[in-house]
Amino acid sequence: MSAGVVLASGLAACGGSSDGGSGGSGGSGDITMGFAQVGAESGWRTANTKSIQASAKDAGIKLKFSDAQQKQENQIKAIRSYIQQKVDVIAFSPVVETGWDTVLQEAKRAKIPVILTDRAVDSSDKSLYKTFLGSDFVLEGNKAGQWVVDNADANDVNKDGKINVVEIQGTTGAAPAIDRKKGFEDKISADPKIKVVASQTGDFTRDGGKKVMEAFLKSQKDIDVVFAHNDDEGLGAIEAIEAAGKKPGVDIKIVTIDAVKDGMTALSEGKINYIVECNPLLGPQLMDLAKQVVAGEDVPARVETKEGEFDQEQAKAALPNRQY
Repeated sequence: MSAGVVLASGLAACGGSSDGGSGGSGGSGDITMGFAQVGAESGWRTANTKSIQASAKDAGIKLKFSDAQQKQENQIKAIRSYIQQKVDVIAFSPVVETGWDTVLQEAKRAKIPVILTDRAVDSSDKSLYKTFLGSDFVLEGNKAGQWVVDNADANDVNKDGKINVVEIQGTTGAAPAIDRKKGFEDKISADPKIKVVASQTGDFTRDGGKKVMEAFLKSQKDIDVVFAHNDDEGLGAIEAIEAAGKKPGVDIKIVTIDAVKDGMTALSEGKINYIVECNPLLGPQLMDLAKQVVAGEDVPARVETKEGEFDQEQAKAALPNRQY
C-alpha cells in the first residue's frame, strides 16, 4: 500500500530527547497517536486520511483523530488536547508553514515526540519535531514546469510565440503551495516565451479552482496553459473552461499535481495533459516511524516518498489498479 521510501541523503538523525513520550510504555503494542489532519478539502486528503486510519488499525496503534477544517487554530487546539491527554506521539499535516513554535515547544516540554506528515513547518528549531514524512514539493513543481518547457511548441495554443500560463495556487502559506510555485517558476524561467500572467489561490479545492478559472477567463485575453497546484483545482478549471465553450486539454493545456483517480481519469480522457504524482498513502510509513520514535530510536530527519508523473497513455495504463 505504501510507496517506496527514499531517505534524503546527507541528513543526520533528528536531535532532541529520546524519551518516548510522557504517557506511553514505549512498546509498539501500546501506543496512542494524536493526529491533527488539515481537513477534507480534496480527493488526495480523503485518501490520506483513510490510509492513516486503516494503517493505525493494522499496526495496533490507538488513533485519536481530528479534522481542522483547514484552520490553523483548530490544529493548535487539537495538539494541545493531545498533550493534555498524554498521548505517546503526535503527528500532523500543518495547514500553513509558520506559527507552530509555541505549541510544539509545549509538546517538547511534555516529552511527546512530533512527526510532521505531508507538509513541513518553517522553524529554526529542528528539535521541535523528530522527522518529516512526505513529498518534495519543489521537485513536483520542477516536473510540472519542465513539462511546459519541453512541450513549448505544443503549448503555444494561440501560435503567437508566447505561452501565457495562469496558475491556480494551493492554500496561501501552505508548504506545498509555496514550494510548488517556486519549483515551477524555477523551471519555466529557462524559456523567456513562457510567462505566468495571473496567479491566485484556489485553496486546493475543486470549487476554488472553478471560481479562479472563471475569473481568469474573464480577465485574461489569451490563456495557453493552466498550472493547478492539485488535481481538484484542475478539475474545477475544466468545468469553467467547458462552461466558457472551450475544450480543456486542447484549447487550453492543463498541468496538475496529485494523480488521484478523478484527475487520472480526466488525464486519460485528454482533458488534463500532464500530472505529477503526490502519493497520499503515507499511513504505513507513518506508523513505522511512530513505533521507532516512541521506542527512542533515531530516525532520518526527512523521509521522502518515491513518486512519478503521467501523460495520457500512462494514465490509461495505471487507472485499473489505482488505489487512490
